[in-house]
Amino acid sequence: MSKPVVEYRDVVRPEWIDSNGHMNLAYYVVVFDYATDALYTALGIGDAYREASGNSCFTAETHTIYEREVHLGDRLTVRTWLLGADTKRVHYFHEMFHADSGERSAVQELMALHIDMGIRRVAPFPPDQQAALQDAVKTYKPAELPKGAGRRIALPAK
Repeated sequence: MSKPVVEYRDVVRPEWIDSNGHMNLAYYVVVFDYATDALYTALGIGDAYREASGNSCFTAETHTIYEREVHLGDRLTVRTWLLGADTKRVHYFHEMFHADSGERSAVQELMALHIDMGIRRVAPFPPDQQAALQDAVKTYKPAELPKGAGRRIALPAK
């Protein structure tokens, strides 16, 4: 596999713990969202891009898989893979790991749309940004999909 675009680190906070004594599912999404912010900054489509261009990216679809519990004080590492990009979309994948044991605890696959904030509609990336994203895809796209990417929700076939 190639290298992730970014690695984001965090620690499970007390307010993220639910009545089952582990991190509530909503906070996995929060951690993945922080990792998305780091990805967007690395790709040049983050806050500075929005302020300079009047464009942003909105998440259109997500798929989260919870594999192992995380608990209060656990140190987390999220590795983010760039799976593809076209004129209006960015496709990426987060893997969350226990930083100490290295065990994977959750994954999230996302599709984001490029938005013209003036009209709040999908719009193409400017040509220079499209070229930069294609360069990033060439640099970072893994040779094979990470485990869980492209998966759909379904009952097992009988």
